[in-house]
Amino acid sequence: MFYRNLIHGCAFLALATNLFAGNPAPQGVVEGHMKIFPLSDVNLADDATAAKAEPPYSEYPLIIRSREGKKEITQVTVNRDGNYRVELPPGDYILDVQGSESRSARIKPRPFTVVSNHTVRVDMDIDTGIR
Repeated sequence: MFYRNLIHGCAFLALATNLFAGNPAPQGVVEGHMKIFPLSDVNLADDATAAKAEPPYSEYPLIIRSREGKKEITQVTVNRDGNYRVELPPGDYILDVQGSESRSARIKPRPFTVVSNHTVRVDMDIDTGIR
């Protein structure tokens, strides 16, 4: 009798754990656009060259940190058009530029919240101060 109750108890505990623990909440999405300004005015007389010049997105790598800013969660890949999209678990985060504290550019970290099955838009503006 003892062992039968023990087996039933363990089975109940396993079932209850699965019901209450469940699957983690579905992820959400953060997406946005990086804008770098002002860009250099070098060779602006040559409109064809100026039109081909792409903003230096790779010089300003984006990262996502925990809301407290202490833990780096992930690095963000910005495409050639300056757009990005990342799936994250629900929670509070900060979008920042890696090494922003040592840069001369004006960069304002952007706090945001991710909600399951929703998309939040967070754009990053970087003022290089260079003309």
